[in-house]
Amino acid sequence: MDTAAGDADLSFDQLLELERRAAERQGGGEAGGGDGGDGEAGGDGDDRDSIVLPWWQHPVNIVTLVFTAAIVAAMIGWMVGDAGAEIEHNEVDVGFLQDMRVHHEQAVLMGFIYRGLPDTDPGLRTLAAGIVRGQSLEVGRMIQLLRSFGEAEANETGTAMAWMGMSHDLDHMPGMASEDELDRLGRAAGADADRAFVELMTEHHRSGISMASYAAEHAANAEVRKMAAAMAHGQQEEIVELAGELD
Repeated sequence: MDTAAGDADLSFDQLLELERRAAERQGGGEAGGGDGGDGEAGGDGDDRDSIVLPWWQHPVNIVTLVFTAAIVAAMIGWMVGDAGAEIEHNEVDVGFLQDMRVHHEQAVLMGFIYRGLPDTDPGLRTLAAGIVRGQSLEVGRMIQLLRSFGEAEANETGTAMAWMGMSHDLDHMPGMASEDELDRLGRAAGADADRAFVELMTEHHRSGISMASYAAEHAANAEVRKMAAAMAHGQQEEIVELAGELD
């Protein structure tokens, strides 16, 4: 009989038995190693009777492969299922992220304008730099969240704050500075620029706090709620700092 073909037809139990018998013979051969003649004869007989299993038929390797395959299959199934799962969100999540993005972008613009004005307060310039940096990072995170939801990165309706039960033109949300106000800020200098910046940013923040507080309570996504709550808290603290710089 073809030994290789016979090995392929062995059952798992038979493979285990062969492995056990091979181990016993190996142990017997080592024990008889002190007698050169008998040891060699026994060794020749053992070699003739033993069956060398391919690696893929070795019982230990089979168990290892089956166990590893089960783990890999489970991981792949989890990843596929997780990738296909829709991330929980509602109209508040989407509306808040889209509209607050616009709100933040104007705050960043005002910070840049103020930072370029002459003879302004050093403390306010530092605060303005913090607003520019912080709100720019938040804009990036809001865009990432919208992408993960499979939603548009910007409000394409032209109507803002519908998610709060309101209706405003996107460029005229509460707290947003008008073009004239931005122009006046850009022409100011010294103490006049300080006051204009504090007034505009304070009003801007107050509206932002209202939006963020609503989202923190009504958004469906846990990360959006957490972000909104942090925004509301942070902007309230910045209002206090803005006022303190003018005292």
